[in-house]
Amino acid sequence: MTRTPPEELVRTVYWEDGRVCMINQPALPLTYEIACFDTYVEVADAIRTMVVRGAPAIGAAAGFGMALAAHKSAATTVDDLRADLKTAGDVLAKSRPTAVNLFWAIKRMQTFAQLDFDGVDAMKAALLEEAQKIADEDVEINKRMGANGAALVPEKATIIHHCNTGSLATVNWGTALGVVRSAFYDNKDVLVLVDETRPRLQGARLTSWELKQENIPHKVIADGASGHYMRTHGVDLCVVGADRIAANGDTANKIGTYNLAVVANANNVPFYVVAPTSTIDMETATGDDIEIEERGPDEVTHVRESQITPDDIEVGNPAFDVTPAEYITAIVTERGVIYPPFAENIRAIMAQES
Repeated sequence: MTRTPPEELVRTVYWEDGRVCMINQPALPLTYEIACFDTYVEVADAIRTMVVRGAPAIGAAAGFGMALAAHKSAATTVDDLRADLKTAGDVLAKSRPTAVNLFWAIKRMQTFAQLDFDGVDAMKAALLEEAQKIADEDVEINKRMGANGAALVPEKATIIHHCNTGSLATVNWGTALGVVRSAFYDNKDVLVLVDETRPRLQGARLTSWELKQENIPHKVIADGASGHYMRTHGVDLCVVGADRIAANGDTANKIGTYNLAVVANANNVPFYVVAPTSTIDMETATGDDIEIEERGPDEVTHVRESQITPDDIEVGNPAFDVTPAEYITAIVTERGVIYPPFAENIRAIMAQES
């Protein structure tokens, strides 16, 4: 029986009635709600507090945040509006330091703002159109990545997936989870082992929620169980997303990705990174040059409102780690699959016209 995907998944971030709206992800999976924001400062805070998360979704949110800054600006000249966009870009850029799509989208909007416009109103309208293009392009890019990655999935496959890289992490469809979704709708027999992804439990809360909506077979496992399943049950591949890929292929992604890659390597399990080319940062030579965001201790000491540690302890909470390129089998992009040697082949694919 042929499987048919939903005609249109709800977009994670979108523009409605002069506001930027998002699925409120901290409320999931118990409550599904939409949060809407009236200022770019609120959008920046939504990115910082992870109302919206996932590198592509953050990029789209930043694009809409810039359009919102223009929409709300009292500027009467194009130059003054550009100055307001510079201020908004600075605020948005401080919301999260690791995901390169954030800075890519801000730069794209600011570069677009340097074009010639017939007055402030025309510029505001054009900026909103450009932000919408960023969002629409993300959906199309995700589906191309999904098709490219699905070709790597066997007809019957057990897949370990880390964090959340689905529709919730993008505008729609997903990166690594988009590959799973595409393989499933290609009628492949998949079982997804969803690691919980401490400390914010994006796997247990968000990825499982997404897969359940579409009846895609999956099982939630503890983060530390991946090696056990690889050694005793058989795993065909691991798929993860990325928040920044260096020019040499080193990849920053949700904390725990490095651990999973090392265990996959020890068990001869292919390890695929799935990300759009906008996540590849050619100005970052290696993973050692990537700033790793350190988040607050409450994410480790508490699960939602419940404290799980003693009082007054020291906590380390890096949000990301860097997986060296040597542990990555291939990088799946919308332009094709990149294999080692990564430095050479990333450079070649980035030189292609999009």
